[in-house]
Amino acid sequence: MDAMRGSLLSLYLVLAIAGALAQTGPKKVMVLQATAYTSSVRETDRTPFVTATGMRTRLGVLAVSPDLLRVLPYGTKVRLKDLGTVQGRGRGQFSYLFEGRVFVVADVMHPRMRQKLDVWLPDRATALRFGRRMVELEVVEYPRR
Repeated sequence: MDAMRGSLLSLYLVLAIAGALAQTGPKKVMVLQATAYTSSVRETDRTPFVTATGMRTRLGVLAVSPDLLRVLPYGTKVRLKDLGTVQGRGRGQFSYLFEGRVFVVADVMHPRMRQKLDVWLPDRATALRFGRRMVELEVVEYPRR
């Protein structure tokens, strides 16, 4: 009886470790072009403070191009690293917005966009200064299905 209990305990432990590894797994890292958007009516739809998932806009919200929703579904948590402008200048200039912050995919960009993401920012001046940048995106956690 004790041997059977020990075997079941070992099996349970192995399954728990396998499950934990499956959830964490290798981290997916992508380099993408990023822009910034605000809750301005001219940049969004009729509900500028509400994302496609129904979440309120805030610092930490990302919109991705529709093609990326297959690999970065709504609810995916990511970290970003500023790699500079698309011309290679200003690396790390916006690190203060990214460091120590986990972003969540909660919105979608216009269907014409491909392989891009949009970072929500609270003011237009900062969004314009952000411009078009390259970012390294690391997946922290995928949503539970």
